[in-house]
Amino acid sequence: MDVTGRVFDLLGQGADDAAALAAPGRTDMTFRALRQHCARIRRQLAARDIGPGDRVAIVLPNGPEMASAFFAVASGLSAAPLNPAYKESEYAFYLEDLKPKLVIVAQDSDNPVRAAAGSLNIPVAEALVGPEDPAGAFTLWAEEADDTAPGPGDEALVLHTSGTTSRPKVVPLTQANLFASASNIASTLALTPADHCLNIMPLFHIHGLIAVVLSSIKAGASVCCTPGFNALKFFDLAVAEKPTWYSGVPTMHQTILLRAKRNPEALSQVKFRFVRSSSASLPPAVFNELVETFGCPVIEAYGMTEATHQMASNPLPPGKQKPGFVGLPAGPEICILDMGGKKQPAGTVGEVCIRGANVTPGYENNEKANAESFTDGWFRTGDQGYLDDEGYLKITGRIKEIINRGGEKVSPLEVDDVFMEHPGIQQIVTFAMPHKMLGEEVAAAVVLVEGATVTEKDLKEYAADLLAPFKIPKKFVFLDEIPKGATGKMQRIGLAKKLGLGEA
Repeated sequence: MDVTGRVFDLLGQGADDAAALAAPGRTDMTFRALRQHCARIRRQLAARDIGPGDRVAIVLPNGPEMASAFFAVASGLSAAPLNPAYKESEYAFYLEDLKPKLVIVAQDSDNPVRAAAGSLNIPVAEALVGPEDPAGAFTLWAEEADDTAPGPGDEALVLHTSGTTSRPKVVPLTQANLFASASNIASTLALTPADHCLNIMPLFHIHGLIAVVLSSIKAGASVCCTPGFNALKFFDLAVAEKPTWYSGVPTMHQTILLRAKRNPEALSQVKFRFVRSSSASLPPAVFNELVETFGCPVIEAYGMTEATHQMASNPLPPGKQKPGFVGLPAGPEICILDMGGKKQPAGTVGEVCIRGANVTPGYENNEKANAESFTDGWFRTGDQGYLDDEGYLKITGRIKEIINRGGEKVSPLEVDDVFMEHPGIQQIVTFAMPHKMLGEEVAAAVVLVEGATVTEKDLKEYAADLLAPFKIPKKFVFLDEIPKGATGKMQRIGLAKKLGLGEA
């Protein structure tokens, strides 16, 4: 597979009159219109001397304009999408770090990014949408100039890591990185022009941008760009749009499964070719319920920002989908290294490492992080896991999230998976809480199934035959909702502090 192209090369597969971007209640944007839109926005940016090598921050709500802005900017220069829910101080941090030449906001937007940009003397432009414009169409200003095409090594997208334990790192991704990853995902999912994805992922995050938008466009397929994830509207949209697939994080799938039980008529009208899950480990119990509910393959994949999203994926049938495994290498090479950088055999746990055309060339202005993250050309993901005899990858935990209970190491994922089989548990996240003697102790936040009556004693007794005593949480916190990050992922690091759990 040729993975040496650029972002605008991804536009070549779609038929002129075929839908590329859709949105509820809007006219579709065709591939011809998307190609013209991207060229026009690049020319408008060129008129203000903004071109390859420059960054443009995008602060737009989820929807077709966010998708088309990302595509237009990334196809000629570097897109820096930011969460539209940030506060002014957060915008100030990211804008100062990224140094964009422009910030794009929605028409008549009062988003606090305006004030943050103003304080840094960064111009702000509104995405102006006409009353008859199709989904995704907008203009910035009237002036246009000839634009310069980027090279495969030019930056196309820049994002920050989540920064749960340290200052967020800047991850630059090249034109070739994006082209390679979109091509890998489109191939893994066997996407064709007949496919239509219902996007529920935020488009300031690598999952939605690459796995949904770019992979679909690469295949000549279409995307329905919703305003974001709304469980109450999911089945109405699914019935109206007739999507062939959607991709989400485990917490979204769990919420959708709850709605499915309350919407049997709508469920009967939904026919997915497959359901995809990524960005966090999918508990086997949720995997099995998704298969049973939708009657289609569930494709769990493994991704991260530094890999331009996808690294591994379970294959479509006739390939085997393994619950609890994130699949086979699906783009980059994967190996398991020990702390000294030695490759480990099948079945041996170590650090998951990758190399390939979709891997970032390195963190920006961070020699220390680059030295720690790259070993002989392999990028160290920070995830712990192993490859089985069939080459499927099992993630056993995030190295920084492994609980060190007085020298005994506990994988939170292992504990989660055991308790997700309990009929009274809807969600669980296991995490470390401070302990004055052991350093760390095992704790868990739990959301019960509606109407269930389960006590801490019940859960400890349930786990007695399933987990070693030191792995059983000593503290259970029962919640109506587990705190999540901006992309819907449950975050272990810092959860003890969020829940006010001091030293035991």
